Amino acid sequence: MITVHQLEVRAGARLLMEDVSFRVAAGDKVGLVGRNGAGKTTLTKILAGEALPAGGTVTSSGEVGYLPQDPRSGDPEQLARERILSARGLDDVVRRLRAAEHEMGSDDVAVRERAMRRYERADAELHAGGGYAAESEAATIAHSLGIDDRLLGQPLKTLSGGQRRRVELARILFSDAETLLLDEPTNHLDADSIVWLRDFLKAFSGGIVVISHDTDLLETTVNRVLHLDANRAVIDTYNVGWKAYLQQRETDEKRRKRERANAEAKAKTLTDQANKMRAKATKAQAAQSMLKRAERMLAGVEAERQADRVARIAFPKPAPCGKTPLTAAELSKSYGSLEVFTDVDLAIDKGSRVVILGLNGAGKTTLLRILAGLDQPDTGAVVPGHGLKLGYYAQEHETLDIGRTVLENMQSAAPQLTDTEARSVLGSFLFSGEDAHKPAGVLSGGEKTRLALASLVVSAANVLLLDEPTNNLDPASREEVLAAIRSYEGAIVLVTHDEGAVHALEPDRVLILPDGVEDLWNVEYADLVALA
Repeated sequence: MITVHQLEVRAGARLLMEDVSFRVAAGDKVGLVGRNGAGKTTLTKILAGEALPAGGTVTSSGEVGYLPQDPRSGDPEQLARERILSARGLDDVVRRLRAAEHEMGSDDVAVRERAMRRYERADAELHAGGGYAAESEAATIAHSLGIDDRLLGQPLKTLSGGQRRRVELARILFSDAETLLLDEPTNHLDADSIVWLRDFLKAFSGGIVVISHDTDLLETTVNRVLHLDANRAVIDTYNVGWKAYLQQRETDEKRRKRERANAEAKAKTLTDQANKMRAKATKAQAAQSMLKRAERMLAGVEAERQADRVARIAFPKPAPCGKTPLTAAELSKSYGSLEVFTDVDLAIDKGSRVVILGLNGAGKTTLLRILAGLDQPDTGAVVPGHGLKLGYYAQEHETLDIGRTVLENMQSAAPQLTDTEARSVLGSFLFSGEDAHKPAGVLSGGEKTRLALASLVVSAANVLLLDEPTNNLDPASREEVLAAIRSYEGAIVLVTHDEGAVHALEPDRVLILPDGVEDLWNVEYADLVALA
């Protein structure tokens, strides 16, 4: 259980929330919602004990499992299977079992006997931790999240960002945690895995706090909603499910608007009467009392909720370029003995729109990184055409320097901008005032998305490589990105699980990995988007 009492949370000097109190008990499935930058990720870090509040207290009993948006923990040399098993301390036991099994095949009798004794001890520890059933349970969870046996046997350092995140999610779901804190858990999951996750969370007997822009997940799982109102720095609690929350919030807003209008009408009547009476000295005191009563009347009702601010996103006017600004020929990539894709050819013509599909692990992100020049292929080459100017949006935000501030990242992306011009662009992406001096490393996933998109806006790129550009965005911000995709005049190469993003792109071609098959787009491919 987690208990929050009179919490105050700040980002630098900016107040995110104050006097916040709530509890998360067993059986509570809490949806934590609010616009990007409102403080949802910051709050979950505090609940997980990874950050401190400006005031108030957070107490927890029982184990807490926390999935951040950008998990980087774990030994990069550790196998994915061992990372998952480490949630219950079984990774070392299984490793010793495997080593003992190997030595039990030795021709040396003494070595075999020592190995048998080590095997017996490790086997007893494994049974104490749940036995082979626990190892099987971990494998089942991993497979349900799209992590196959091949990936389980790989070191973490060889996994893509999406694969790495699924391993961390599997680890947390396998743990004995009594409370789960999940920040955008459906990112990088295919459609089947998302359905499985919904069922898992629905059946989970402990407490859950989930940040998600997947409304189907919220509708299926949550029985309480905490809405973080960034304009009022408060959290509104709704002890109902998702659909009822939406209806109740709309009803509350109508009531608030009605009460405010009534109070303003009555206050105006009092004020008008007081202004007439103030001209007469004998009635000046009565007039002053009327004005004070009008002020109290307005102070006694809640103001209408201000509409959440949304970043205004428009991709740049592309710089002039030749007919085919980007070409790739005979690309292949492997990690050790693992072949990711082979013999990929791609020609990106001026203004063309290409979507890349493939199952998780098929190499979609790897291919974009190669096209962007961040990784090198094992074979083949990427050839820039006349006037090529690339803009790359990375799903894990690797293009951001987390050690530098928001403003410094913008100035690095667009050194031609003056300080005033850079701040103006950042302001349109909701980074105003002191927010421009925040280190990029402390930004939420949604804020990092906005900063990365802001860097694209000033790039004058004529070929955009977009890797899951709608992840971590609230609905209003997502619509802005989709509108920017629709209106952009340059070429786009898109990787996404978001069917809406593909619909906005209106692709003319599709590239299917790992086989590298290229085809003209047709609506039948649309069914593969959520599955890919």
